[in-house]
Amino acid sequence: MTRLSILVRVVRGPIVESWHRFQLAAVTPDGALEAATDSPDVVTTFRSAAKPFQLLPFVERGHAERFGFDDEAVAVMSASHTGSARHLELVRGILERIGQPADALRCGFHEPLDPSSLAELRANPSLRSPLYNNCSGKHAGMLAMCVAEGWPVAGYTSPSHPLQQLIRRTMGEVTGRDPASLLLAVDGCSVPVFGLPLSGMARAYARLAAARPAGDARERALARIREAMMRFPAATGGAGRFSTALMEATPGRLVAKGGAEGLECVGVPANALGLAIKCEDGAARGVGPATVAALEALGLLRAAERTALETFARPVVTNHAGLEVGAIEAAVSVAAGAAR
Repeated sequence: MTRLSILVRVVRGPIVESWHRFQLAAVTPDGALEAATDSPDVVTTFRSAAKPFQLLPFVERGHAERFGFDDEAVAVMSASHTGSARHLELVRGILERIGQPADALRCGFHEPLDPSSLAELRANPSLRSPLYNNCSGKHAGMLAMCVAEGWPVAGYTSPSHPLQQLIRRTMGEVTGRDPASLLLAVDGCSVPVFGLPLSGMARAYARLAAARPAGDARERALARIREAMMRFPAATGGAGRFSTALMEATPGRLVAKGGAEGLECVGVPANALGLAIKCEDGAARGVGPATVAALEALGLLRAAERTALETFARPVVTNHAGLEVGAIEAAVSVAAGAAR
């Protein structure tokens, strides 16, 4: 097993003024650790990196095909999107197809990251809607599952709802955990969020990476979700999102999804490998540098791909006058004798 140490530092000129320490687990589908930092089993929240697996029962039971959803719609159901016009169009399309209004979404409203949408909303606040929430695609998919199964739409975010009970069982299965052992809390969009070891998250991404389109129903569903995310990386995030940039820089080679509080998960289909990377203090600013550096250290990133990701690998720090005064940079060390 490769043993790593990952540290991200923020420098201002020659001065190091902040540090962020990361934990990593790189796992095979059967749960074997291929690479790790010193705490690969640290328990934390799966946050939005869980979205492909929250969607899994819907695809696995054939409902995506039943409703005729294409891969871009599947991708936005796995998304933490920026609220762009295209994202809104995709989510509206899902809701129209299942006969549900936008106000059925229980994710709440927050201002979008997309500059055009943000300017439009600030000019006309009456347009505010849960559609702009970065989780609206996931919630539209959850509503679609309720419609397909004949479950009540009301209360679909409750842990006691049949949908959330099924998602919890599925989450246990893909992460290799007893569903009853998964810790529960409330996510930013009001659905249950799961607490589990980082290695379990990596195992789920290994299964996502390794799934065969010709396998059983679960593998076929995982393969479809993976291919949808890789084919439509902008639908799963958008401009400025690291996960989107990573998939765009590695077309067809990596599948990625981030989560709040400094989490990034990556699947490597060619290696049947899943990685989960977590900033101990939850700082999002270090995720890009840490992930790029870790992938590079493990030999999973090509030189041209690393070049394409430079703005995420080493973001610059500017001051209020627009002057470049520093950078955010990662240092990854591999224990002696541990390299593969």
